[in-house]
Amino acid sequence: MLRAHIHLDPQAVVAPVRRRTFGSFVEHLGRCVYTGLYEPDHPTANPDGFRMDVVDLVRELGTTTVRYPGGNFVSGFRWEDSVGPRDQRPVRRDLAWHALESNQVGLDEFARWLKLTDSELMLAVNVATRGILPALDLLEYANHPSGTALSDLRVANGTPEPHDVRMWCLGNEMDGPWQTGFMTADDYGKIAARTAAAMKMADKNLELVVCGSSGSGMPTFGDWERTVLEHAYDHVDYVSCHAYYQVHDGDLGSFLASANDMDYFIDTVLATADHVGHKKRSAKKINISFDEWNVWYLEEHMASQEAGDEWRHAPRQLEDVYTVADAVVVGNLLMTLLKRSDRVTSASLAQLVNVIAPIMTEPGGPAWRQTTFYPFSITSRLASGEVIRPATETPAYATARHGEASVVDAVATVDEDRCSVFLVNRDLRKSAQVTIDVRGLGSSHIAEAVTLADADVYAKNTLAEQHRVTPYANTSAALADGVVTIELPPVSWTAIALR
Repeated sequence: MLRAHIHLDPQAVVAPVRRRTFGSFVEHLGRCVYTGLYEPDHPTANPDGFRMDVVDLVRELGTTTVRYPGGNFVSGFRWEDSVGPRDQRPVRRDLAWHALESNQVGLDEFARWLKLTDSELMLAVNVATRGILPALDLLEYANHPSGTALSDLRVANGTPEPHDVRMWCLGNEMDGPWQTGFMTADDYGKIAARTAAAMKMADKNLELVVCGSSGSGMPTFGDWERTVLEHAYDHVDYVSCHAYYQVHDGDLGSFLASANDMDYFIDTVLATADHVGHKKRSAKKINISFDEWNVWYLEEHMASQEAGDEWRHAPRQLEDVYTVADAVVVGNLLMTLLKRSDRVTSASLAQLVNVIAPIMTEPGGPAWRQTTFYPFSITSRLASGEVIRPATETPAYATARHGEASVVDAVATVDEDRCSVFLVNRDLRKSAQVTIDVRGLGSSHIAEAVTLADADVYAKNTLAEQHRVTPYANTSAALADGVVTIELPPVSWTAIALR
């Protein structure tokens, strides 16, 4: 058995827990919206057509912010199509995902759905194929109280109160040649700066997110951020990061260390942003919105050519079914985002339902939790107060893709009533005996200790076996003389709550 020791010092504070870390993402892609969130004929549908069984699961998941409506979709989107009487909304081709968009769910309906889930809207504008004026029009429609043409149109459409959207994304992945209207960094930086400046003329308190690289493997990574921010630094508040991970060539050891790459991504983007800030003699710090992250088996989807040649409504696309190992990685990536809460102050798990998602649905049938649902929902529920950085003594192992990685990784949060510790054991075969020194925290008892693991690391939850994988109480956890001892199975994610 492996051994690791963790010391928790209440003075080793990173930052407050950012509730926006527990954001998600809804794109008009595949079945995320249609037969995912929205299915008017479903037995659980409310008068707006939204599945209430999905609403219940989203509330349990604990999402706080939802990025909408894309994603690649937004680069061909005309927001005006999605408001007003539903029977008058046009059907459009979505070039991003080669599908038909009915526009039956739009801004006003989605905002009502968000209220059901107690989530905040993070809205994206199309700067790829449209520009400044449509963005300002959308801002007026969404946020102005009344008394102008577009705010009065919103009122006439049945939404008297403004949506008061605070966070806005200036496009999506504009460095990617797959993006409709993609641009060079110089061209995008200029239009993003002008759009941001105009939007802040309307409301100086908006929080604006400029597109960073769509992945750390892009050939322009780093230089893209520098060029874009040299144009837009004074007008924006966040730069975005997007990262997806999967098992490559059966290399599970590297996959389990994916958080190392996320940490490198964050370090590089922050160094670049701060470099631009220093050049500009600016006192402002640009933070990160990590507004797309997840496990995504992209290579397999690209090989399958699942989009096909037909133009279809809500085709089944990107419906990954996640394993125990995938859930351990998702839990570890979320731990990394918590560790960087000083500068990563918003994040979005991509996506929410059916499309690379923690929640799956069957049309006319049930909704269920994927394996990845559990580490997210438990962390969202238990993480509160301040993030503290543990001092960890752990064995390490070599990976082919991400260098040397610690076998045991951990992060903790502390508030007045509770200390929560989140851990992973990345070893493929051995359990880890972990001791956690909590003497400085005054903890008196263990309120909860749960582990997600399975003898089969590729076990999944499916329509036929919806509860094949669930967290279980880790009865090895004990607290004595200010020290917690716990056994972590191989390839596992664990949460401990101390009172």
